[in-house]
Amino acid sequence: MALNPFFLHGTSSEQRLVQDLINEQLRMYGVEVVYIPRKFVNRETIVEEVTASKFDDNFAIEAYVNNFEGYSGQGDILTKFGVSLKDELAITISKERFEDFIAPFLEGFDDSEIILSTRPREGDLIYFPLGERLFEVKFVEHESPFYQLGKNYVYELKCELFEYEDEIINTSIRELDTQVKDDGYITTLKLIGIGKTATATASIIGFAVTTGYINKIFINNDGSGYTSVPTVAISTSPTGKDGDNAVAVGFLTTRARITSVEKILLINAGAGYTVAPTITISGGGGTGAAATCSIETASSGVLKFVISDGGVGYGTAPIVTVNHSSVGAAATSGIGVGGTVNALTITNAGTGYTGVPTVTVSSPGVGIGTTAIITASISAGIVTALTITNAGAGYTVAPTLTISNQDSIKSFPLGRATGISSIGFVGSDSIVKAIYVSNPGFGYLSSPTVTIANPETLTGIGTYLFNEVVTGSRSKTRARVKDWDKDNNILKISNVGIGVTQLGFFPGETITGTESGALYTVETFDKMDTYNKYSQNDEIEEEADLILDFTESNPFGGY
Repeated sequence: MALNPFFLHGTSSEQRLVQDLINEQLRMYGVEVVYIPRKFVNRETIVEEVTASKFDDNFAIEAYVNNFEGYSGQGDILTKFGVSLKDELAITISKERFEDFIAPFLEGFDDSEIILSTRPREGDLIYFPLGERLFEVKFVEHESPFYQLGKNYVYELKCELFEYEDEIINTSIRELDTQVKDDGYITTLKLIGIGKTATATASIIGFAVTTGYINKIFINNDGSGYTSVPTVAISTSPTGKDGDNAVAVGFLTTRARITSVEKILLINAGAGYTVAPTITISGGGGTGAAATCSIETASSGVLKFVISDGGVGYGTAPIVTVNHSSVGAAATSGIGVGGTVNALTITNAGTGYTGVPTVTVSSPGVGIGTTAIITASISAGIVTALTITNAGAGYTVAPTLTISNQDSIKSFPLGRATGISSIGFVGSDSIVKAIYVSNPGFGYLSSPTVTIANPETLTGIGTYLFNEVVTGSRSKTRARVKDWDKDNNILKISNVGIGVTQLGFFPGETITGTESGALYTVETFDKMDTYNKYSQNDEIEEEADLILDFTESNPFGGY
């Protein structure tokens, strides 16, 4: 039957009064919490699973704390992963205040980020300032108290202590954002602060021994089944000197799950061999690898490289350049009347010129006369003529003529030696540890100049900011800064691989901060994520495997 028409069962004015009284009570007896809506960054389209989310907005709102005796829930419990905190919090907020001051902002976001904007949602966060903790909304009760005067006036939010799962928290309020500074999947980058270029020298085979250094190694069979680098032995030199014995090292490669010998590089090319020495490959757990070599008996090449200074800050092995001391042109001159230059004579035409060399003439002396000017002409790679452009004046003795011989005006010598560097660590410094002779070259008259490329960054700049995005120059990998230790050049990051498929940084690439502009080079990248709460998982699993190991077979047998 119908309700009694002579009694009011809740008018709009009465509902308005109740709502105003509730709002006033919350503002008087409540605390100011921060409501942080969850936004969806990425979702699987098939099962609609949220794979990434972020929290980058915040709204202050008054709330009444229902837990007058402290946090509810299970409290602190001991699990096999350590102590787990299960604190819960229940708060009450005004329905009207949420709908008037928070919902309009949420409605402006894309539907793919926020699906429901009219009420608080499960999964959103509440920052509780009294405990300085983040809580996650687990359930929203919107019918308690139950329709007083025909309407609901509050939301009761039942929350649990937030367990961070690699979400992006960037509300611009440092007090909130740093709540999870040390939580989540954090990876570590060792960066290069100050680098130094390595230096090295080359030792050539002297003319006292004119024959017999290895100029090329041929791998006849790369073998298979190697688990470690095999030993490469080369028969001794007939000279009987230890320094003349060739020394080499092998390098492995794995293709289609088969590990074999990829190449063999020389540490010492040797000297004094009259016939090609025997190369023996043994050990390493594999079989079948075999190699032979050829020798150079008519010229002089690079015997070995000696590192003078390993440098600092190499993320990748640098390029090694060896110049070739090809023959340079030489000439003499005489003097004539008035101390002028005359009687030019080419004593050596040089070789390999592709550009006209510069002729430098010594001066007659400080404040005396003028310096002569001479130009050269070339043909078929040699200097064919010298021409006096200005005879100068004031010379009392014949000036010295110097004809340039740099690589930039020479054809690329066929006999140029080449080296391949490798890097390693001494303490925390990444240095050039070795330079192998990949080609000794030939035709060297003196020890050539060895140039080692600079490390990727000689000096890092700037200070990374907490929560800013950093980007790798080569990998294009992106991540968020968790912590920057400038004294030790350690960058801790999370959310590695934002927006790209590459999930890692390359040693040697530069890392740039999008906000700070800080720029440093990666020395090492620790791909092992550290999740503070479960950091002992691997250790627990390894210890458990010592008791029962299911990885190879079922210890309880088949069925």
